[in-house]
Formats: sequence, C-alpha cells, structure tokens
Amino acid sequence: MTNALVQYAVSDGVATLILDSPHNRNALSRRLVSELFEGFDRAEADDDVRVVVLTASGSVFCSGADLAEASDDGMEDGARRIVDLQRRIVGSDKPVVARVQGAVRAGGTGVVAAADIAICADDVTFALTEVRLGLAAAVISLTVLPRLTSRAAARTFLTGETFDAGAAAAMGLVTTAVPQEQLDDEVGRVVDDLRKGHPQGLRESKRLVNAELLARIDESGADVADLSARLFGSEDAREAMAAFLARRQER
Repeated sequence: MTNALVQYAVSDGVATLILDSPHNRNALSRRLVSELFEGFDRAEADDDVRVVVLTASGSVFCSGADLAEASDDGMEDGARRIVDLQRRIVGSDKPVVARVQGAVRAGGTGVVAAADIAICADDVTFALTEVRLGLAAAVISLTVLPRLTSRAAARTFLTGETFDAGAAAAMGLVTTAVPQEQLDDEVGRVVDDLRKGHPQGLRESKRLVNAELLARIDESGADVADLSARLFGSEDAREAMAAFLARRQER
C-alpha cells in the first residue's frame, strides 16, 4: 500500500512494519497508530510469521506524539492509544525487534522500549523532550523506566538532553548499538536466531520475560494517560507547543 503510513511485508517468517509518514517525522498520529495495530494483528494471525521487525523510513525513526493533532484535539484519546500500542508490542506472542535507523524523540522512545530487542545504528540520537514543552514523559514511562537505571532516568527525563546510541545502550534503553553499515547484518543475525525458536517456546518465554512490564502497564496505564492528557491540555503546554510548531515551520 503506497499511501499507507505503515508499510507491511512478510518474507521468510518475518513480518516487517515500516513507519512511513515523512510529512510529520513518523509521529504517532491517530492514523499511524491505527495502522500499526493492523500490522500487528496481521502478523499475529499469520502462522508462518515467527518474528516482527519494526523499523522506519527516513532520517527520523519516530518523533513522538503528533503535536499538531494534540494542539487541535487534545490528547485524551491519543494518550490512551499510545498506552495500548506499547501494551500491544509487549504483549504480542511473537518477538518484536526494533531496527532503529533514525532519530528517536519523546514518545518514539516508548515504542523502542516496548520492543523485546532493540538494535540501533550508532549515529542515532535520542531525547525525552517532553519536559521542555511543559509536559512529562508520562505515557512512555510505562516501558522506558523499567529499561533504565534510576540515575539515567532522572537525567534523561529531567534535562530533555540529546544522548547518543552508545549512551542508550549503556543505560539499557536499547539492546545494542552498531555502526550504520552493520545494522542490517546485526538485525539479520538476531532474527535468524529468533526464527530457530519454536512458536510455543517463543510465546511462553516472552510471557515470562515481560510479565512484570505487562503488569505495570495494566496497573498504571490509565493513570499516566490521564496525566498526559491533563498536561497536554494545560495553558503552559499549549503555549510551548505552539511556539515549537511555529519554529519548526520557519525552518
């Protein structure tokens, strides 16, 4: 589907979902999130699929929430959908590998953190920029915080600073960072190992590994979604987002 925001392809037991929304830097718009759900549903229903690879086109893997939508319509539904998306990735019966080739910002970090294995090119950068817009990384804290050390969490959540792939690997946000030219080879090696797993073995092993993470999402998902919506709707955040979008349009 050339007009889809999420491209879907299957080959050799691997379903690949490609974020392909260049007009908004692969932001988590309502349509893109809906198409991601559709992609995961297709992969789950296909008995020939053993592994799901989540990647993106362009220089940005995912820029986070769609601020234009949030500014116009609020984030009540959007926040809940991002919670549900993280749960969908964590709770999938099939292992999900994030192939991260471009910049990751804000809510996109939650998508990377939700994946079972995240392989990142070493020129990728990350930033939890919510704090600079009068927001907090509330919804994505469900998956990001369990991956990080407490010191790393405090620094990245409070400063909003940009950090590189090596730092992301050191703090546990991604599994490994490799040179850009080795990214596909490394993803291929991991996928080959995963394909050797029996479907039942993969399913039950993933349930063991992710039990605490799923429980966290189920226990706190509604609360952090409410917090996120409240912050997005605040006057301070609306002013900050409007200024940010205006600066972006000037570039």
